[in-house]
Amino acid sequence: MAIEIKAPVFPESIADGEVAAWHKTEGEAVARDELIVEIETDKVVLEVVAPADGVIGRIHAQVGETIESQQLLATLEEGQAAAQSAPKKAAPPEEKQQTEAASATDLLGPAARQLVEKHKLDVSAITGTGKGGRILKEDIVKFMKAHESEPPPAAAAGPAATASDTEAEPTVRLSSERIERRVPMTRMRAKIAERLLNASQETAMLSTFNEVNMAPVMALRSKYKEQFEKTHNGTRLGFMGFFVKAACEALKRFPAVNASIDGNDIVYHGYQDIGVAVSTKGGLVVPVMRDADFMSLADVEAAIADMGKRAKDNKLTIDDMTGGTFTVTNGGVFGSLLSTPILNPPQTGILGMHKIQDRPMAVNGEVVILPMMYLALTYDHRLIDGKTAVQFLVAVKDLIEDPARILLQL
Repeated sequence: MAIEIKAPVFPESIADGEVAAWHKTEGEAVARDELIVEIETDKVVLEVVAPADGVIGRIHAQVGETIESQQLLATLEEGQAAAQSAPKKAAPPEEKQQTEAASATDLLGPAARQLVEKHKLDVSAITGTGKGGRILKEDIVKFMKAHESEPPPAAAAGPAATASDTEAEPTVRLSSERIERRVPMTRMRAKIAERLLNASQETAMLSTFNEVNMAPVMALRSKYKEQFEKTHNGTRLGFMGFFVKAACEALKRFPAVNASIDGNDIVYHGYQDIGVAVSTKGGLVVPVMRDADFMSLADVEAAIADMGKRAKDNKLTIDDMTGGTFTVTNGGVFGSLLSTPILNPPQTGILGMHKIQDRPMAVNGEVVILPMMYLALTYDHRLIDGKTAVQFLVAVKDLIEDPARILLQL
């Protein structure tokens, strides 16, 4: 019995997707719930698994092809008997080599394909490091560097090469080659670029800055981090949880920072759904914690750790990325001392954390070395006035410098 394997139902916010990689080929046996194909959308990479045991029939959508919701991807011949009896006849050596070469060629990107054709390389001998085993241009260059010291293979019997033939194929000199890479943007990267450009063009972004003394939070964390981890089943106490909870409290005091603009209307959200920016290989994603104001510090830290892990493993769902009333981003983990984060529309505010840096500060008339962090709030000036933005950021600063106020909601 043939089963149709279709693309998932895309949400309204996603028009289509692109086949990123096939993990199975035609005629290959699969087990139920085994990964078959990955589909890259504007926001996440979706995995399509086998609905039953069987053998992959015809593949209808190739790598790189744009597909729509519920579009037919492949057929599956259901049944363990079909899987066990899947044909595995050996092809003649020459045909097998051609098949392997064709299969490897299908994994070449445009830039890699051009380099292979230029230097007449054996694709089957190159190991791809891209998604789904795709062969990148870097893989080609690495392969050529590894083999540039080897003598060229002996030519087949035939007429001796002439001087003009030798000049037509110059020796590859990788050491002096000026290499350029041109690769198409992934759908996710293209969407990120589009959203960032729209944010800069369609909002009146302005940033305000302040600095916060991290010594109280660092002392609290140092005192309780081991006990915290034991009590909360391995959840580590970080700094992000304090800032998320401080932001939730400040958002209650200044609801405009938690609002959004919809046409000529202002939508005030009576809840705090906090997005946390996470850097992945595919680009920056912002999974959302629902009702973060009702979460404990341990719940926030556990949620952040879980979202970060799932983001790096491409396990985030569309629902994880949808919504959000305010965003917190931490460029300090990469060493950023000060930056101006860009809004995540339709949100009207984003809080930027930065590197903790020891600096001389004046305290009660004396110079003291303190661990300081610059904070940045980027806001939409169409809705939020400068006074409100500054007061919001000062509220976050006060809560972090006296973290007991977060628990007491003072």
